[in-house]
Amino acid sequence: MLLTDRLLLNFQRCHRQAFLEMYGEASVRGQVNDFLLKLAQDKQRFQESLTFEQTVAQPDYPRSDWEAGGLATLDLMRQGVPVIRNGVVMSPRTDQYSFASTPDLLIRRSGVSVFGDWFYVPVDVKLSKRPKLEYQILSAFGADVLAAVQQVLPEVAWLYLKDKGWYAVDLSKVMAQMEALRSELLEMLLSRQEPEVFIARNRCSMCVWFDHCYAIAQSENHLSLLPGVTPTRYPVLQSHRLNTAEILAQTDPLYLHAKTGLGHEISSKLVSQAQSFVYQQPVLLHSARTFKAFDALPTASIELYFDIEAEPGLDLVYLHGILVVDRQRDLQQFYPFLARQPEEEAQAWQDLVCLFQRYPEAPIFHFCAYEVQTVARLAKLYGAPDGLIQSLLPRFVDLHEWVTRTVVLPIESYTLKLIARWLGFEWRNGAANGAQAICWYSEWLATGNEVLLDDIVRYNEDDCLATYHVKEWLTQFLQQQIELDLRPIASGY
Repeated sequence: MLLTDRLLLNFQRCHRQAFLEMYGEASVRGQVNDFLLKLAQDKQRFQESLTFEQTVAQPDYPRSDWEAGGLATLDLMRQGVPVIRNGVVMSPRTDQYSFASTPDLLIRRSGVSVFGDWFYVPVDVKLSKRPKLEYQILSAFGADVLAAVQQVLPEVAWLYLKDKGWYAVDLSKVMAQMEALRSELLEMLLSRQEPEVFIARNRCSMCVWFDHCYAIAQSENHLSLLPGVTPTRYPVLQSHRLNTAEILAQTDPLYLHAKTGLGHEISSKLVSQAQSFVYQQPVLLHSARTFKAFDALPTASIELYFDIEAEPGLDLVYLHGILVVDRQRDLQQFYPFLARQPEEEAQAWQDLVCLFQRYPEAPIFHFCAYEVQTVARLAKLYGAPDGLIQSLLPRFVDLHEWVTRTVVLPIESYTLKLIARWLGFEWRNGAANGAQAICWYSEWLATGNEVLLDDIVRYNEDDCLATYHVKEWLTQFLQQQIELDLRPIASGY
């Protein structure tokens, strides 16, 4: 059995993913997501952009041939090559397993090792803005495997982060944690104990095993499909035999709170969510009245629906989409302010500002906080007329916040796509999403294929239309609740 750093990373993120990578059937393994392929390409370009005064060498070996890669890398280390790129370091094999690390760089340092008066330290290149603990643990794993080969453990390993540069990983602080995780991983793999399915969409959606695991979860009506059932709450619910939506739907929120220690609001929302799932209908949250939802969601003669597309790898906002809804004239008009090239970002921003000024009283509906944060950031970067941002920000209405604070729906996640699709709205390109749009824009920059820009604009327009669809439904639903609340009063006269 070969235990790699990639397997350890998977284990940190999802025990089941690591198990399936070792034992899963290839026939149920999906394709690697385009966005993940793009990230791998971005990382490779970033790594290749690093320059060194010393000689840089790369081992030559057939792809995925770990033993050949280990031997080729070992040969370069014995030669004392100053910098080795994309090497493979393999520990001596035991009866049951061996370890393999794939550091992005191995850098020679002066000191004593089996090679002579030098040894190597591992460097992992990351596009991340911060030194995540999972990366530091991988660094410790790489250093430990390297120590088994060169017979000396470096005091530090290194991360090279895109924005912050060099970060020294203190191995003394993370080595014990790495060893514990590695032992746990080995125990799982050697015993072949397959972990239970647990669907966490924010982590699972891009995994190659998602469709396989999701099908199992659906067949079992697994509780993880219920929003609010997190990996930490799930075992608590299980320990009290609250392991189906049907049971949870019949549970008194006060009992749930007293029995599990979950907060009052969390307990109430979990029960409401289960009821929505079981009865397949929306349920008004008690907090909706506290939120003054009945009379605070604005409706105006002209409303704006706003959605942004960005390329994080370029720190670029390349599209602002605005759907203008004129209720008086029963008209809708979509405006895409597009930066066809990165240097056009400022002009796209100025065009957006002009449209905002054209409708100074119109509420601006969006989904999640990103649009507001981005407008504030771009105003600082490129400027805006005096007083505009101060008058603009109060006009933003976050429909994600409105939905999640007023109602629960029989859906598995409160994303715009799942909410709007439950309401009957469909995107013209069913495969389109934010990550895919990033890939399309990168491909557009590389190829100049106008079809890709058309796909992005169409997807963005559909996002704006979906936001409008959600707002219309929520307004109508809340109005119905007002009428239901007033009905007993009216009948009493």
